[in-house]
Amino acid sequence: MSKTAKQILVTGAAGFIGSHLCERLVAQGSWVIGLDNFDAFYGRAIKESNLVKLNESEKFTLVEGDIRDAGCLAGICANNQIDSIVHLAAKAGVRPSIEDPPAYQDVNINGTGVMLEAARKHDIKRFIFASSSSVYGNNSKIPFAETDNVDYPISPYAATKKAGELLCHTYHHLYGIDMLCLRFFTVYGPRQRPDLAIHKFARLIEAGECIPVFGDGSMARDFTYIDDIIQGVLAALENCRGYEIYNLGQSHPYRLDELIAELEAVLGKKARIDRQPVPPGDVCRTWADINKAKKELGYDPQTDFRTGLENFVGWLRNHN
Repeated sequence: MSKTAKQILVTGAAGFIGSHLCERLVAQGSWVIGLDNFDAFYGRAIKESNLVKLNESEKFTLVEGDIRDAGCLAGICANNQIDSIVHLAAKAGVRPSIEDPPAYQDVNINGTGVMLEAARKHDIKRFIFASSSSVYGNNSKIPFAETDNVDYPISPYAATKKAGELLCHTYHHLYGIDMLCLRFFTVYGPRQRPDLAIHKFARLIEAGECIPVFGDGSMARDFTYIDDIIQGVLAALENCRGYEIYNLGQSHPYRLDELIAELEAVLGKKARIDRQPVPPGDVCRTWADINKAKKELGYDPQTDFRTGLENFVGWLRNHN
């Protein structure tokens, strides 16, 4: 690599969204440094399999390290020409965050602070922060717009994502770093985390086992296919100016019972239902207003839900 070549630092590079993003960046000619600590939330082998294609490219370098390690970040930034940071790494999951709030605060808030300090110290002027639809809580106004009040999160995870947005605004205000915060809405597709509903349900239905269904099936999520999310992130990198927040979703929520029916159709198998109470911290529905992202980023989700599920199930069957 040329010593003058600009690079993009992607945290959480071995994860679901991170590995897809790195592949697309490399495919379009970017030099990418991926940072990941292979957190034990799910198996290391899964993340290593996400990196197989990337490891074949000279344009991708993986650093195994933690976003809370200021020394690690200093080394990366000092020895490379980092032009932009896409900060995806976080402790994920609403329900686990209720079981261990301090860990989520440490990684998601302190870790984001370390990343922002690295950007400040090394004069990195573009920073993309992966936020979450969970910041909207149980907002009664639908669809959710970026101008809505998000002062009432209902899980520690959501609170840490809101805190991350506030930190990003502070660093933009004080140091002129261009910051875009992207609120992802229930991303799915090949390589989706195994704990998430689509992956878990498909795997259990395929095996003929019961699926845990929380509530009466009326909870709804704005499921967004991975390729559409990546298109939004790439557009954000191209248009990273000032401080802005954008929703990246499909803007078409599906109820839980509708999701199950769609999975049954794609898998060709009936689901066995195990009804359970709704856990604390789960929001009733998510629904993205994506007009701002469409207008300002050219964001344009293309993948309908049935096609996305077919792609996911094809990957799952091949992967298994």
